[in-house]
Amino acid sequence: MNDVKRIQQRGLWFEEFEVGTIYEHRPGRTVTETDNVLFTTLTMNTQPLHLDQAASEQLAPFHDRLVNSMFTLSTLVGLSVTQLTQGTIVANLGFTEISFPAPVRHGDTLYAETLVEDKRPSGSRPGEGVVSMRHTARNQDDVVVAVAVRKTLVRMVPDA
Repeated sequence: MNDVKRIQQRGLWFEEFEVGTIYEHRPGRTVTETDNVLFTTLTMNTQPLHLDQAASEQLAPFHDRLVNSMFTLSTLVGLSVTQLTQGTIVANLGFTEISFPAPVRHGDTLYAETLVEDKRPSGSRPGEGVVSMRHTARNQDDVVVAVAVRKTLVRMVPDA
């Protein structure tokens, strides 16, 4: 039994990120009305567009409640964690671009992918590196609903 290979689920070490590679994150996540209402109220957002069906039906151009874009952003990044940064990230350094080209509605399923755009060793933190990633979320119809470019500080492979 001692010769059985064991693989622990984790994110990638800095050295394992490949610039120009797209990582597809599966499974997707179906967004429910409960998700939207809970997230919106937990974050003190009183926007009727997320909470009030009667009011939202009167609002052009969607005439329906929409999913809170901050929930969409959080889900987009969250879908990438297991594959890319679980246990290997030091810090989220920030976002340089966030866009929501199409709305997310209750019942939509979000699928995410990440393009590694750049990486470099940290100039001030030995043993760590900066990875630039472009996250893209698509719905079940392959419509892009969110894009976020972020920089993270990631650990390098620990010394053995």
